[in-house]
Amino acid sequence: MQIHSRPLPSFPVDAGLRTALAGVVVALLTACAELPLGFNPPVVQKPASIPTSLLLKKPGGFYTDDGPDGIIPVNLDSLSEQVPRLEPMNAQANQPYSVFGRDYVPLVEPAPYKRQGTASWYGRKFHGQRTSSGEIYDMYALTAAHPTLPIPSYARVLNLENGNSVVVRINDRGPFSSGRIMDVSYAAAYRLGFVQEALANVEVESIVPPATINTARPSGGAAAGAPEIKAEASTPQFPIAAERSGIYLQLGAFSNPANAENFSNRVRRELDWLKQPLNVTGRNNLYRLQLGPFRDRAEANAVSLKIREALEVKPVVINK
Repeated sequence: MQIHSRPLPSFPVDAGLRTALAGVVVALLTACAELPLGFNPPVVQKPASIPTSLLLKKPGGFYTDDGPDGIIPVNLDSLSEQVPRLEPMNAQANQPYSVFGRDYVPLVEPAPYKRQGTASWYGRKFHGQRTSSGEIYDMYALTAAHPTLPIPSYARVLNLENGNSVVVRINDRGPFSSGRIMDVSYAAAYRLGFVQEALANVEVESIVPPATINTARPSGGAAAGAPEIKAEASTPQFPIAAERSGIYLQLGAFSNPANAENFSNRVRRELDWLKQPLNVTGRNNLYRLQLGPFRDRAEANAVSLKIREALEVKPVVINK
């Protein structure tokens, strides 16, 4: 059988319409070539919002941006631990004092101490500043601050979350926020493994040397065979403000003017938003750190609330 093919019938098409149809076909073919088989456009989801309370919260009153801002000058992994040794007690740094309305009575010689609580760390914002002992703070040394342990003394700090431990030398005072029992240096926090978290649950245990030298006692306090070091009278190296009437917030009271100055500098760094003057006044051998004056008690209470939220402490409102 022979099959004869016949041409399909043709219809007249306008030239303009023919051009338009050709453009549509080309566009469709191009689009199909760019999209893979089974392609589904991604659904863009709106990211979950972060609560404002978390954005504004500071960990423990210290700063997450307080770490090194350059090359670390030492190898923190190979940094030798502090070796507890016999040292004279610092008579000035171990005197009773008051901060934010709370009284502290430091130990005047190493003694058994073991507590569990929260520790934080402090870094470059205090690096190079004087500690309560008068020594220069080095964030790359294994040191710590404690409210009442003797200065100087030694303690072993154990991170209860990961088992890391390190021996530190106490040479500074603090922290003064509720819920924290110690501030360690950046190097110590690195060894304990919590520089990223800022806070850690720790156990602090003092290390008592076989014998101690105590120069905080008036006399006869030196250990046998050890030289007795007499504490020299403290002379303020900064201006002492005169007592003035008005409404103030009292942040601390110290028998040692150097401790008052040290704490004043610390408050200025941590609360850089303060607008009222921060002065140290002296009367009856007691140096008080006061903020003010305020226009009225309402204004003082408002600032007191901000300080309480930032440092978890409550200043004392005084009207003199």
